[in-house]
Amino acid sequence: MKHIERLTVKYRGRIVGTLSLTPDNRLCAFEYDNTWLAEGFSISPLEMPLQKGLFIAKPQPFSGGFGIFEDSLPDGYGRYLIHKTLQRQGINDAALSSLDMLSIVGTGGMGALTYHPENGICSNLDETDLDLLQQKALEVLKEQQDEDAGLLLYNSGNSGGARPKAVFRDSEGHWLVKFRHTYDPQDIGLQEFHYNETAKACGIRVPDFRLMNGRYFASRRFDIADDGQRIHTATSGGLLCLSLTNPVLDYGNLLALTGYLTQNAQDVEEMYRRMVFNYLTDNKDDHCKNFSFYVREDGSNRYSWHLAPAYDLTLCTEGYNGEHATSVNGTGSPSLADMIAVGVKNKMRELRCREIFEEVESACGDLLIHAIPRGAL
Repeated sequence: MKHIERLTVKYRGRIVGTLSLTPDNRLCAFEYDNTWLAEGFSISPLEMPLQKGLFIAKPQPFSGGFGIFEDSLPDGYGRYLIHKTLQRQGINDAALSSLDMLSIVGTGGMGALTYHPENGICSNLDETDLDLLQQKALEVLKEQQDEDAGLLLYNSGNSGGARPKAVFRDSEGHWLVKFRHTYDPQDIGLQEFHYNETAKACGIRVPDFRLMNGRYFASRRFDIADDGQRIHTATSGGLLCLSLTNPVLDYGNLLALTGYLTQNAQDVEEMYRRMVFNYLTDNKDDHCKNFSFYVREDGSNRYSWHLAPAYDLTLCTEGYNGEHATSVNGTGSPSLADMIAVGVKNKMRELRCREIFEEVESACGDLLIHAIPRGAL
């Protein structure tokens, strides 16, 4: 595999800028293209505002990479498949730079950013048999075989997360389907389906979803528009340069980020609603990559950020050492007073905070697992 020294980053075929390594090969450097500076938008407003000059990534937390490009790289399951695929080709992926890894993603990642030249490591092997993909995923995860790692990687679309996934398209649109991991219960798909039904009843925006073959949870991809155009998306972790391995995010930060990016009070309330839902239903997998934002353009070179629909909503009692990945007002065991505090700090009225809490609590039904102490208000 040829090592990459320079990548061209594109958005819908338009050049965004150039990504390279510093002379010591330790840090990434990025510079916007002049035409993009005149006609485009900042792909990461906090880390790389739309301005001239060279941006140099910090050594941590992404080993010299930028948060927004880290979002393009698969983690968990996808990263494991890349390791297995390269291993079969005699390539030590530990020796690859972040540019090498992004070239492997190429044009096949999530969101709208693509990376050129592309360094494909597996053939285009479409597989539509979901039962077969589930079987092969479990075999590879159990280390019973690895010859199908490339097939699974191609069909995963370089998606993130720990659970096996596949992307597919039908007459109704583009979908992401999830499979069971070795440690998941047999009914994990039904469980996630029920969580999304309940979240929707709680007033939370979720993508269209359905069950495939009666057991695989599938959700419509929000990074692809109805006309097939890719949509620029970014996770809160990518935007704030936070790593999954260091869960330091607080919902107060998420509400502030939402308000700053979207300038929309309704999006801030939506994030608050998700906070309440995750704590009441014991979804402790509320880490920094499970909250995303996307860019919408109106065709007149005007771009705006919006909160993406909620995803990865399911029962997760494990979390991070038994705690939620994202705290509330600095605590993993918040009271209603803590929840109200983070809302008020982000320009929400106290009465509205209480109303949203009560709306979600009353609509959780059988998923109301964790009681939030009322405390002294």
